[in-house]
Parts: sequence; C-alpha cells; structure tokens
Amino acid sequence: MSDLLLVTPPFTQLNTPYPATAYLKGFLKTKEISNFQVDLGIEVILSLFSSVGLRQIFDFAIERESILSENALRIYTLREDYIQTIDEVVLFLQGNNQTFARQICTDNFLPQANRLLSIQNTDWAFGSMGIQDHAKHIATLYLEDLSDFIVECVDDQFGFSRYAERLGRSANSFDELYDALKEKNSFIDDITLEILKSHLNATQPKLICFSVPFPGNLYSAFRCAKYIQSNYPDIKVAMGGGFPNTELRSVSDVRVFEFFDFITLDDGELPIELLASNVLDPTDSNSNIGFFKRTFLIKNGEVIYNNFSIRQDYKQVDLGTPDYSDLLLDKYISVIEVANPMHSLWSDGRWNKLTMAHGCYWGKCTFCDVSLDYIGKYEPVTASMLVDRMEEMIEQTGENGFHFVDEAAPPALMRAVAIEIVRRKLTLTWWTNIRFEKSFNRDLCLLLKASGCIAVSGGLEVASERLLDLIQKGVTVEQVAQVTCNFTEAGVMVHAYLMYGYPTQTIQETVDSLEIVRQLIENGVIQSGFWHQFALTAHSPVGLSPKDYGIEPHYADITFANNDVAFTDSTGIDHEIFSEGLRKSLFNYMHGICFEYDLQEWFDFEIPQTSIAHDYIINCIESEPFPQVKSSSKIVWLGNMPTVYIYQGESKGLQVEFMQMTFHDKRSSHEISMVSDKGQWLIDNLEDLKIDEGSIMTFGQLKSSYEESLDDFTLFWFGDSMTAIREIGLLVL
Repeated sequence: MSDLLLVTPPFTQLNTPYPATAYLKGFLKTKEISNFQVDLGIEVILSLFSSVGLRQIFDFAIERESILSENALRIYTLREDYIQTIDEVVLFLQGNNQTFARQICTDNFLPQANRLLSIQNTDWAFGSMGIQDHAKHIATLYLEDLSDFIVECVDDQFGFSRYAERLGRSANSFDELYDALKEKNSFIDDITLEILKSHLNATQPKLICFSVPFPGNLYSAFRCAKYIQSNYPDIKVAMGGGFPNTELRSVSDVRVFEFFDFITLDDGELPIELLASNVLDPTDSNSNIGFFKRTFLIKNGEVIYNNFSIRQDYKQVDLGTPDYSDLLLDKYISVIEVANPMHSLWSDGRWNKLTMAHGCYWGKCTFCDVSLDYIGKYEPVTASMLVDRMEEMIEQTGENGFHFVDEAAPPALMRAVAIEIVRRKLTLTWWTNIRFEKSFNRDLCLLLKASGCIAVSGGLEVASERLLDLIQKGVTVEQVAQVTCNFTEAGVMVHAYLMYGYPTQTIQETVDSLEIVRQLIENGVIQSGFWHQFALTAHSPVGLSPKDYGIEPHYADITFANNDVAFTDSTGIDHEIFSEGLRKSLFNYMHGICFEYDLQEWFDFEIPQTSIAHDYIINCIESEPFPQVKSSSKIVWLGNMPTVYIYQGESKGLQVEFMQMTFHDKRSSHEISMVSDKGQWLIDNLEDLKIDEGSIMTFGQLKSSYEESLDDFTLFWFGDSMTAIREIGLLVL
C-alpha cells in the first residue's frame, strides 16, 4: 500500500522513463511520504506488442470489417508470422537474447510490410559486423509496420510516443476533449484502464498524481481520471507536469474538475507536499489545511487558483536524488528509427535523466517561454552534489548512462562536473543540451569528452545572422561552426535544432539556412538535426509583444488550454510549403548522401538560388581566433606520465643534456625532446597538473613556478615542445 500513486499516462518514450515522477519520488522520499510510481505507457506498449496482444489486435481489426489497404491486408495475412516473432523481437529490443540479432538480419526471417520493404541498403551505416544495431533498426521498422496497422485498423489516435495528441494541441476550449471522453473506451483505453486497475488495487492510494508532460499524454490522463472518479470516488486525483505548466495557466472550465480534483503549476515538489498534507491528514490542527501552492481547484462551483501558502519553493539542493524504483527499468525498448548514431540517442539506450540546473542561464530567446518558471527561474546545482546523485543513481539503476535534460547546460558547471567525474575516476556516458557559445573551445570539449560526454544538442534555429539577432540567440553562424567543429574534433557528436517560419523570415533566408545546414553536415561538424516550424506561444517574448515582431495574433476565448497561438506574418509567406523539402533534404544529409544536389531539387516549387558561398562554413571554421590564455585559466594534464631517456646532444655549439620523453596514450605514442632541466620541470609539474583531490593550478601559478628557476615562460609555452604536449592532453580551461 502507498498513500500516493504517481502516474505517467501513455505515451512518452519507449527506451527510458520520462523523469518527472522519479524526481517527485526522490523528493517525497526526503519527506517520508509513501508513494509508488507507474509508467503506464511502457506497460501498455508491452501488452499491445506481445503474442497475446497482437492476436487480440488482429481479431479486433477483422471484427470491425474495415476495408483494409493493401499494406494492412498484407500484415493481416501474415498475422501468424507476426504473432510468432513478436515476443522474441521485443525481448531482443529490451537487451536480451543478443544472438537473436543474426536471425533478425536474415532477409527472410521477419515478416515485411511497407516500412521494411522500403528499407534501402544499410551496409554503409552498419558495416559487415554492426549486427546488433542493424538488427535494432530492422526490428524498429517491423514494430512501425505493426503500428501502421494499429493506426489504420484499430485506433487512429495511436503513436509510440503520443496518444490522441490532436485533442491536446491548442485546445482553447474543453469541448472536443470532453465530447471524446463521453465516447466508448477505445481498444487501447481498455488495456490502459485494466493495467491502471491492477495498480490501484495493489497500492490502494489516497491521492493519485498524473504527470502530463505533452499534449499526447493528455487524453489518456483524463480517461484514467474518469475511470478513477467513477470506480474509486474516495481517491483524490491531481494533474501536474509540462502540459498544465504551459497550457493550463488560464483554465476556467468547471467541467475539467469532473475529472481532476487539483491541477498544479510549475515546480511540483511543494505543491504535491501540500496536496498530500491536505488529503492525507485533513485536520483543523494542521496549519496547511486549505493552503496550497499554485493549485487550481473547485470551490463553491467555481474554479479558483489557490496560492495561499506563504512557504517558498525548495532549493535544488533540498530535492533529493531522482528515484527510479518501482519502474520496470529492464522492460524498456531500445529502438533505432534512423541509421544515424547521433539521432538514435533519443530512442536507443536506457538513460538516467538528471538536470544540472533548473531553468536556463541565458533566458533571452524570443521564441521561448522565458516568462515561465521552468525557463526563467535559473538555479544550478553544485558539481559535487550532482556527481553524488549520479553515483547514487548508478547504484540504484545499474546504468551509468546519463541524459542531462537541461534547457541549456551552463558551460562553467559542465566543466566543473567533468572535472569532478575525472577526479573520482568514474566511467560514465552522458550527453546534454547546450547553447553553441564560444566558451566551448577545443580544450573544454576535450575535457568533456574525457569525462564521458558523447554528444550535445543545441539550437542553431534559423541560420541567418539577422534572425539570430532578432531571436536574441546570442550566437552567430560563424561561432556555431567553430564550436561544433571543436566538439566534433574532440569526438563528441552534435545535433542541431533548426527552425523555419520565424516572424519576418523571407524565402531567401530559408533557402540560405538550408545551405548552411548542408555545409555544416557535409563538413562533418554536425551529425544530425531536426527542422521544426516556428510556433507562437503565449508566454514567449514574441507572444507577449507580437507587434514588435511583425505578426498579428488571432486570439481565441480561453477556458482550457492556452499556449500555441495562430497568427498572420506580415510577409504573407506560407512557410508550411517548405516542410517536406526541408525534412527530406535533412534526412538524406544525415545519411551522408545528396550533398551535390541543387537545393531546388528538394522542392516542387521555384526557390531562389542560395546567396551563401560554397566555402562559407569552411571559412568560418578556419577563421577561429588564436586562443588567449588568461592568468586565471586552469591548467589540467589528462595524459599519462612519460617514460624518460637521457642523452647528450648539441645546442648552439655546446654539448647539452637532453631528455627524451615518450608519452603513451590510448591510441599511439609521442616522443618529445627538450633540455633536461626544462624536461625535469615539466615532469614534476605534470604530476601536479593531474586532476586529483587537490586544487587545480592556474596558468599564472605555472608561469611563476617556471620563472623561479628557468627563463621566460612565454617562449617556452609557445615553443614546439609545449605545443606538442598540448596536443596530447595538456588543457587550458
């Protein structure tokens, strides 16, 4: 039994839990409030994609007497082949039975419908020995074929990472969703509610809290809440998470509260603690009774916003470590949708989710919800505490892979975290979201790589200097090219978020943005990307001051959701027509092909020629300024100590003792010679420059140490020997 049940409704990700309930569970643990967490999404997926589930799906589909498309008819005809193979395929995608990959890669083993039949030769991506990933890719397309069948013949609202998303998007009125909830349960609803029922009976909670991160979770949350209110009327039901935080800030429709007793906004820790105290211990002696934090509820037949508690939100240091217990961590499914190693990170692998800092340290981008707390309220965690939490989570989950889900991870904190990881000699794999700012020089990227960073994603947005200024992105295209080159050369993959249709964007700027993206990928400095069309949100600077950006918003009466706002751009351009051409070109570029195509070939309407020079990105990369070393810069040695050989040599006509140092790294060996006194000074200091429990030496301190007994440090530092040492592990941070 548990007092609280924390629920993520279908669907989010296949490969890893959405972290919101784990964050709340970690906090509730510090308050000794009993709770249990459930990811209904993965449990419903596992029920659907099983031999029993598929048989039910095929029986249901034929009972509906639908007119099947050629593809659906093919899948139905091959149903016994799907039923026979599905359990083993899912088991393989869960990381078990790895030898099964060889069967999957056999051309005639799995049944094939449109997705698998259209697969191109992928030997270039996986090679002759990349069997595991190749099999994952094939198995993913096999699941997508089945998904197509479900959408056509069983439930057209289904999606692996969303369900009935249309009902949640820009739903200014509750009418459509309310009407949908009156209808008979769908096939997937019945499975969802049966699983929910089993958890309710097992935990017998007094309060159920649904975390709803996206529009594609909203319908299922309401369907589950309706079931609870009808069958377990004594249980109180609350909703929080990303969707209400952004969309339901103006909710006023009393019908919403036929399903939910409470809706909370923004950081959930204090609101959920006060909900628990009100529901679990409703006594007059409890000073919290009737006092909530950022909570909508019904009183006297009206929706009220109760923010009467004067208690302050908890600091990040007081929230505890995210707790993934209760979740079926060994049951998540890793998939590879696109044969691109960077792109696969979102769907492949079980990642522990953490945050380096609450909010965004930049907080200026004009398309972003900077007026809301989840962006605007910036609060970092110390590096030592963050790495403590990482170690706790490794022990708890058995996984040492981390995805930091920051809006934009702060470079200084990333550096501190990397140093702490190296200091503790931890073997980790991690990736995060960043801004492509100039702080990410060559040496910082090498340090991040040494700590286990394998990838970063960041917003290039509209690759136009004019629009980047209008967005207040704080970066230039040249800077992005240089930073992404630094990451790539350090062995860290790069993904770029791309935007089109920003207010006042011209057709020429869209074409030029595509050309810049083409050059970035062709030159190997970004490995993947994703285009999305600009959406006007009510809480962004553009949404708050639309006339300043040349657009006219079309406001609707708001009684339910309020975020995306329809608008007319002063340019009159229909940016939607670019969607398919941008998507198709990027898909091919990410697969390493079609760079030689004229941009016109991606579009079925006339576009202007690009005004970007063919060597623009190369010139940006090569123009990176010579790095300046500050006295306060930290100097770190990541390499091993050398073997030493002393020999006599001649310098300026004199016999001098030389020291030959051989440095061995993981890939090769490097020999460097210098006069013995300088070589001995270097060896003595390299030991001190290693990251250990002591403080890290600065450039100024190193310079003073050298000049106490030797000559001018500047000549030595910029000499050939030290330049070579910097290439093999001496970093300036």
